[in-house]
Amino acid sequence: MNTYIHSVALDPSKCTGCTTCMKHCPTEAIRIRNGCAVIDSERCIDCGECIRNCPNNAKKSICNSFDEINKFKFKIALPAPALFAQFDNLDNIGYVLQGLLDIGFDDVFEVSKGAELVSAYTRLYLQTEGIKKPVISTACPVVTRLIVLRFPFLKDNLIPLLPPMEVAARLARERALKEHPELKKEDIGVCFISPCPAKMSYARNGFGSYKSEVDLVISMSEIYLQLINVMKREKLCEISSQAGRIGLSWAICGGEGSALFNDKILAADGINNVISVLDQIEDGNIPPIDFVELNACPSGCVGGVLTIENPYVAKNRLHTLRRYMPVSLNQSEDDEGYIPHECFFTDLPSYNPLNRLSDNIGESMRLMSKIQAVRKELPGIDCGSCGAPNCRAFAEDIVMGNADRNDCVIAYKELLKKYIEEYSGGDSVDG
Repeated sequence: MNTYIHSVALDPSKCTGCTTCMKHCPTEAIRIRNGCAVIDSERCIDCGECIRNCPNNAKKSICNSFDEINKFKFKIALPAPALFAQFDNLDNIGYVLQGLLDIGFDDVFEVSKGAELVSAYTRLYLQTEGIKKPVISTACPVVTRLIVLRFPFLKDNLIPLLPPMEVAARLARERALKEHPELKKEDIGVCFISPCPAKMSYARNGFGSYKSEVDLVISMSEIYLQLINVMKREKLCEISSQAGRIGLSWAICGGEGSALFNDKILAADGINNVISVLDQIEDGNIPPIDFVELNACPSGCVGGVLTIENPYVAKNRLHTLRRYMPVSLNQSEDDEGYIPHECFFTDLPSYNPLNRLSDNIGESMRLMSKIQAVRKELPGIDCGSCGAPNCRAFAEDIVMGNADRNDCVIAYKELLKKYIEEYSGGDSVDG
């Protein structure tokens, strides 16, 4: 039984069954049934492409509301680096950090700081003998779930390091407990300010046996609206950033890889480009490289569906903002020559692969043969009128008992034409 809790949902009252989301879904998780989209929870990777492309705003992200922070005695904000790219003419990150305190948080711990630590740990990990290369980043939860579901042979390539969000959450909680001994662990609420819905899914489900340190995930767009009402840049800013260029650069594609000081790096953004790269790695059709950084959203996290600004504008703002920042403020662990054990995860989640038709190999082969036979009988134009994204997916739906052959409009039209011709005594009927 599937127990994965998703953060992408459908509002049936707004859905017109237009097939736009279905055609953009990278894992074919959406079907149109009875004039409305239906999401297959076992295939969905919470990438947000349906939210990004739905013309009717029928797809939505499920996040915590800002008011939920009030259930904790001590509230910690974890701003993702992409948050700082949402503000025009921002020349000091401290204004955003102070704004987070002004809207109700008791402490702020930048995820950029966690990102710089993860970069240092990754540099050490790449020096380890015997690891499988290319090493693939686990920073993007969409990519990690996609690999486990669709590219299971690449699971050993995933770097077993927790993402910056988790490293930052753990350190933030530890700092709060140390500075406020009167607090208990459950009194502290760690709130991640997210650019995408996948982070919410990660926090809800954990990762394998690992339970997330993040208590709440709030949409970056909601926090932005709160911040613009309190940020005052005319007064002197007394709070300074705890990270440098390396941490801030994680918000854009290539930022994580550039922090490794290694020429054998590949970075790709956009879910379709990610799938293309993974296909090449799985087939062995890729040059020798050490590390692969993959971002499901275009341009990286600045392109998440929960952001406010155009990703290309946001990317430009980050380039300007980081110009006078130090390279990094969190590299001391790199000199110690080891990675703290609490920064590793021990196992991967267990999902049914997308291409598995049955637990029995023989039965799977029989079903595949049947799907191919049905596929040959279909028109092959991938129009989507049947409610499936393409004819191959429709053939699979038919064989698995989830669709009827007569749902194909083209085939039904030909059948109707043949019936009319027979009924009319063989006279030709214009289609």
